[in-house]
Amino acid sequence: MKKSIFLVMDMTNDLVSETGASAASYGVQVKNRGVLENTRKAIDAARKAGVPVGFVRVGFSPDYRECPPASPIFSKARDNGLFQLGTPGTETHPALGQTAADFDIVKHRVSPFYATSLEAILSANGIERVILCGVSTNGVVHSGARDAHDRDFECIILEDCCAGVTEAEHDHAIACLGRYATILNSDQFDFAS
Repeated sequence: MKKSIFLVMDMTNDLVSETGASAASYGVQVKNRGVLENTRKAIDAARKAGVPVGFVRVGFSPDYRECPPASPIFSKARDNGLFQLGTPGTETHPALGQTAADFDIVKHRVSPFYATSLEAILSANGIERVILCGVSTNGVVHSGARDAHDRDFECIILEDCCAGVTEAEHDHAIACLGRYATILNSDQFDFAS
């Protein structure tokens, strides 16, 4: 069995909850695609196979000291009170069942690797393969797969555990990601392999 980790990325209340800040965009796509249910089944399968789970969350200090003012993605976070660490919005959606045994990786940019503990976690645990899912497909999943690929990890993306703002955005990202990762549905992947 390859040493693997399952990264569940940006599945926070602000982004994926039906009552969160992004309910009208990501929330709709997450619900329509069954992303939370599919991801929970994949998390349970990973745990059963002994594969560690890492939750990656975007978040900023209460004063937004890490928030880049020129970023088209994050510049409005401060104005709208989004992604503030310590608030319910930056907590992992409860349907996913995050536990104290799971890795909790906080990021301040799109990539799960940039200025986070992720690379050290992968190295310390002898990880060879990274299984990824998250919201958004064209954001954190795309960035994470490319960065993992360039660090010589085998990459698997669980397509039915991802969503974009729109179906078209998700589909376009998945089409591009096939160059960097193997794309599978969660029921096609055996975590014990």
